[in-house]
Amino acid sequence: MSKGIRFTDEFKQDAVAQVVERGYSVSEVAERLGISTKSLYTWKSQFAKSPHVRSEVAEQAAEIKRLKKELALVTEERTILKKGVAFVRHWSEDNGRARTSRASLSEVRVHRGSPCRVFSAVDVPCADGSFQRFLCMA
Repeated sequence: MSKGIRFTDEFKQDAVAQVVERGYSVSEVAERLGISTKSLYTWKSQFAKSPHVRSEVAEQAAEIKRLKKELALVTEERTILKKGVAFVRHWSEDNGRARTSRASLSEVRVHRGSPCRVFSAVDVPCADGSFQRFLCMA
């Protein structure tokens, strides 16, 4: 047998039928047809099952593939949620400070204290001739 020859499924099924249904040995059928015994054993494992069983196996393989994708997605979502819970726990710990009374993490509180004095401010001329006041931090 030369390399690269492609056999039809019908040929493969007929070869397997000679072994399975008619009782010939694999080596005898392989020699008669001019194929390797390895090929015939491979075809036998592929085609010896009934078409109904083969379709069930194909359906199960498709279902396994779908479930693996879904598992990967759920695992990724769980990992993201775990990181979020760890973040919330880290920032809600006491650490010597008073706990916040925020209703949610998205709420921001503004401290309303007494107005502070500007200690040092400088008037700076702008390009249009007006002046702006800047705070000097020195």
